[in-house]
Amino acid sequence: MRVALISEHASPLAVFGGEDAGGQNTHVADLSAALADRGHDVRIYTRRDARRLPAEVRVSDGVTVVHVPAGPAKTLPKDALLPYMGGFGRWLGRQWRDGLWAPDVIHAHFWMSGLAALTAAHDHPAPIVQTYHALGTVKRRYQGAADTSPPERIGLERVLGRSVDRVIAQCQDEIDELLRLGVPRARIVLVPSGVNLDKFTAHGPAVPRPAGRFRVLSIGRLVERKGFADVIAAMRYVHNADLVIVGGSTDPDDPQAHRLLEHAVDHGVAGRVQLVGAVPPDRVAQWYRSADVLVAAPWYEPFGLTPLEAMACGVPVVATAVGGLLDTVVDGITGRLVPPRDPRALGDAVRTLLNDAIVRRSYASAALDRARSCYSWPRAATQLETVYADVLQQSHTSEVLTG
Repeated sequence: MRVALISEHASPLAVFGGEDAGGQNTHVADLSAALADRGHDVRIYTRRDARRLPAEVRVSDGVTVVHVPAGPAKTLPKDALLPYMGGFGRWLGRQWRDGLWAPDVIHAHFWMSGLAALTAAHDHPAPIVQTYHALGTVKRRYQGAADTSPPERIGLERVLGRSVDRVIAQCQDEIDELLRLGVPRARIVLVPSGVNLDKFTAHGPAVPRPAGRFRVLSIGRLVERKGFADVIAAMRYVHNADLVIVGGSTDPDDPQAHRLLEHAVDHGVAGRVQLVGAVPPDRVAQWYRSADVLVAAPWYEPFGLTPLEAMACGVPVVATAVGGLLDTVVDGITGRLVPPRDPRALGDAVRTLLNDAIVRRSYASAALDRARSCYSWPRAATQLETVYADVLQQSHTSEVLTG
């Protein structure tokens, strides 16, 4: 099957940890590889954001990244990309109509990719599967006036959910949000994201750490909603432990890094907080394996990949009880769930876990088993393959009935 993955702002070739480079980039990269392993021909379409980028990059057998000329060839915030989605979609439609390769199924990632897919389908009718990765209603609820999304986002997401053939929800919480948005339940399929079990393993090298001290790890983009400030504040209640934050910049003049470093000073834990910035992909697992516990404290989270990566490395997780973390982290079995934006509860949970080696080892073992049994990419790819086959069959049936 020929599958087009549209990921307008999140290229699988981007460096993890930037402002708009995170879980979606990893998701698209790993999904494409898993689909290719099952014999599918996958092309990933992402916006060309630099002049020197080649038109196409063959990543591996069965996976090619295509850079779409839509808007200026420079880096732009994702919230500024909506005006270019019409051109993005028209370019796709022309390529698929007139070129040598065209998809059997289109899988759009993020809402703007879905709009581009609907535009492209005017020139090349094909069933469309949509994964939102994040919903505007949720972002507006938690960020309020600080939400930089285009004002029409929520309305367009509602129309999109009623126009595509299937909507992929990544967790139960997202299903509830989609139903409130007005997406028909029969159109929604639950397919959780996967984790790369070849890369994230419990055995292998680990980043060295000071002897006799615990290491608390937190990983992700240094954006406010990820809750790193709450993790730093929680360290007041955790003793004999250091916090390492991986992701973003280490430049003290970077506004996000500067804010977190000042926060550590204000809470009297500056000597126990280290920002190491973005790290090469092949080093991320080494950081997980070096930790006693992974802390993920977002205010809201559509899915949350870093807890799964930690679990696959045999590391217990303390997380906020939001979004996809409610599904992946089993409270009292693979880790602990605490209320969001509550540094005291977060600190108490981390301290309790660090002080009980038996429970910590039990959580670690259960976390590893859960990641392997429930969240492998081959499992996710198999589920999506069934969805693709279903919408393709329905499309063919519709053509016969209307033809």
